[in-house]
Amino acid sequence: MPLDQYRNKRDFKKTSEPKSGKSPNRKQLTFVVQKHKASRLHYDFRLEMDGVLKSWAVPKGPSTDPQNKRLAMMVEDHPMDYRQFEGIIPKGQYGGGTVIVWDEGTYEPIEGLKSKKAQEKHLLEQLHKGSLKIRLHGHKLKGEYALVKTQGMGENGWLLIKHKDEFASKSDITKKDKSVLSDKALEEIEKSSNKVWQNGREKTVEKSRKTTQAKKSKNADEHLADDVNEAGEPQKMDVPSLLKKAPESTIPKSIKPMKATLIDEPFDDPDWLYEVKWDGYRAIAKVSKTDVKLISRNNIPFDKYYPLVDLLKGWRINAIIDGEIVVLDEKGLSDFGALQNWRSEADGNLVYYVFDILWYEGKNLMGLPLVERQAILQDILPTDDDRIRQSKVFAARGIDFFDAAEQVGLEGIIAKKADSKYTSDLRSKEWLKIKVQRRQEVVIAGFTRNEGTSKAFSALVMGVYDGKKLRYAGKVGTGFSDSKQKEMMKLFKPLITDRSPFDVEPDVDKPSRFRPQRLGAKPTWLKPELVCEVNYAEVTSEGIFRQASFKGMREDKEADDVVLEKAADTESTVAEVEEEDKGTKHAIKPAKTERRTLLNPREETQTRKVNGKELKFTHLSKVYWPDDGITKRDMFNYYYRIAEFILPYLKDRPMSLNRFPNGIKGPSFYQKDVKGKVPEWVSKTYPYTTSEGEHKEYLVGDDEATLLWMASLGCIEMNPWFSRVQSPDNPDYCVIDLDPDKNTFEQVIEAAQEVRKVLDALGVSSYPKTSGSTGIHIYIPLGAKYSYEQSQLFAKVIVSLVHEQLPDFTSLKRKVSDRKGKMYLDFLQNRPGATIAGPYSLRPKPGATVSMPLAWDEVKRGLKMSDFTIHNAYDRLKETGDLFKGVLGKGIELNKIIKKAQNDL
Repeated sequence: MPLDQYRNKRDFKKTSEPKSGKSPNRKQLTFVVQKHKASRLHYDFRLEMDGVLKSWAVPKGPSTDPQNKRLAMMVEDHPMDYRQFEGIIPKGQYGGGTVIVWDEGTYEPIEGLKSKKAQEKHLLEQLHKGSLKIRLHGHKLKGEYALVKTQGMGENGWLLIKHKDEFASKSDITKKDKSVLSDKALEEIEKSSNKVWQNGREKTVEKSRKTTQAKKSKNADEHLADDVNEAGEPQKMDVPSLLKKAPESTIPKSIKPMKATLIDEPFDDPDWLYEVKWDGYRAIAKVSKTDVKLISRNNIPFDKYYPLVDLLKGWRINAIIDGEIVVLDEKGLSDFGALQNWRSEADGNLVYYVFDILWYEGKNLMGLPLVERQAILQDILPTDDDRIRQSKVFAARGIDFFDAAEQVGLEGIIAKKADSKYTSDLRSKEWLKIKVQRRQEVVIAGFTRNEGTSKAFSALVMGVYDGKKLRYAGKVGTGFSDSKQKEMMKLFKPLITDRSPFDVEPDVDKPSRFRPQRLGAKPTWLKPELVCEVNYAEVTSEGIFRQASFKGMREDKEADDVVLEKAADTESTVAEVEEEDKGTKHAIKPAKTERRTLLNPREETQTRKVNGKELKFTHLSKVYWPDDGITKRDMFNYYYRIAEFILPYLKDRPMSLNRFPNGIKGPSFYQKDVKGKVPEWVSKTYPYTTSEGEHKEYLVGDDEATLLWMASLGCIEMNPWFSRVQSPDNPDYCVIDLDPDKNTFEQVIEAAQEVRKVLDALGVSSYPKTSGSTGIHIYIPLGAKYSYEQSQLFAKVIVSLVHEQLPDFTSLKRKVSDRKGKMYLDFLQNRPGATIAGPYSLRPKPGATVSMPLAWDEVKRGLKMSDFTIHNAYDRLKETGDLFKGVLGKGIELNKIIKKAQNDL
């Protein structure tokens, strides 16, 4: 029998692997690739044939690069039900370890036979001959592949080879490391398993209520209390007196939550309090001695969270409270996905965080100041079960609190005016929210299904309202498991319509520079009634959400209320509140005037979440500038603070990595190729081919996480290309590099001013900066409109004119020996692939100097490199702002300039 070998190797009393199974598809052949961490990590490539899964173990995993031929060792046939096996094979059993379904889909021979029976017959013949040629339609693997039996690897040795087609790629497909069924990585499956084998069958270990409530680690608000050192209980007050002054009223029939206004950055103000922004469902609890209602902001009952309802019933008081329902993970952080999937206590630690009380025992409390309401809440809130708890209030510095929240990994923070009243259904400026993560509710306007996919759908079509019109906001195609998709399809079916909900039907399958091919994904439109929440990287100028990831359905939100949430300016918003307040006026300090710190001064190894990506920072006390006592930790903190200024000059540019792993006095080396060496979350690289024909990849500048990862490699300085990956042959600027030899720095300044005179005469804008070493760099904006050759020729014209004016101490000779100690007016930097230290970059020089942009009136006698260092650069920028931003502006009209030069100079 074909499965005898498979069954003989396994004890089915101890392993949950399937024994048999039938094909799920009558018309198409199926395939699956499982990622399997046993004694060694490998991938199992399985093809449906003759009622079983023909299987190969691929040690390095599949490749989408035709030049990468992967060894594939044929193993025993597996049953068809193995297609969806995911979990843990017990230790001691054959193949003991963790398995995920890395990819799945359908396939056929490339010859194009129509019937499944004919395809199967043809493939079995090819298998016997040792040469299979197939076309895959998976989530990750697509297009043509060959399996070829090879000599010298034993009788089971084969090669898995990608054919050259539209799906061939140099990128490493195995970096996509999550299951297509559960959206979990191997490590997550390994950690979350709660299955054991007892008495010959699998059992789920049920967690007792006591165990569920037990906290292995501190909750997020307790971590924050440690970090900011100013958390605490609401201040003690005479609660009976507070209740006496509250007006009497009957219980309000309809109350909707007070809402917070989104602002763009944190701030410091002693009249404001801070709380955690929990990632859950906002819920109003109406509690009486005879009944309890736990309802959403839109009056939808939350009966499914029955443990909380039962607890509230036990209070035996009359009150209305406001809070957030969450499920806490093992780190004490709220997990919105777990909340969505919560069915019982076994699904997670359900908690109702209460942060306000609106009515109590015949008294309307909404007109009392927030601090008084919190004092009453603290007094009446039972403490015998921590599934209902008061959300901590922090009388902290808002900027420190935000930084701590970011490091803990929270969604954001809430700032509340200490004397604010509670106004039902109002988006108030006395309550403000500042987001760490970019999140947004969107309307589900439809879904798409790519050609050849076995998924229920491939992506959701998103929209947001602009007035009464629904505006297209892009698609989201990641973040859902198969089971979640099936649940969602049940919601979709009654809403399917032939009519687009948009005024102008969008091209949802439109290619872009991120996805140059069409996927054959025609939309199925839905009536715009459902709302979901997504994470995203950015919103384009057209209002499209980039790199969106599905977080969950929002049953508590009405579609009509979903608009693109734009952050208000912090300073003006808080100033407006202060102006309306009749109390004492005082100035606020927005975040941009304060210093942020990434790493604390104590721990030698620290892990931080930056842009949602986890980075590990090690050996933080290692001294990088020995003569100055400046450490690796100081360097990380500098780049974290300076990120908003330096990133515009790194974003989308290939980077040359100049690494000093042991500081400025240790050996250093340049690294261009990062292929296969970057973290999983790095999505931006730029391919190039060496003179030997090897295919390599540059790292491309992106966000804070990428910047800090480069710094973690010992990249003290940042060296970006002059051009971006969108226009690699067209630099954004031309650079004239004044490189002294035996010159004084006063001569460098004199040469810089001469360059300026020439450029001013031509009507050309220019931007100087210190090199951070010995020279000065002068940038001229080009707007990516010209080639490197044109840029270099223009620079040569300029420096030739300068040299004519200053022949005694300047030179145009490239060889150092030919310069005879004179300053080199370098125009040859303007070539593809050349780099110099970017603006705001640290330099591996004594004093930890910075390559600092200057105003032209600062380029004068007395200027020194040591004026700008790691210690004062950020403080300077708080005052000057970015003096260099014109470099990335429109750019000069080179043809007109050349004509003017020919006529005037």
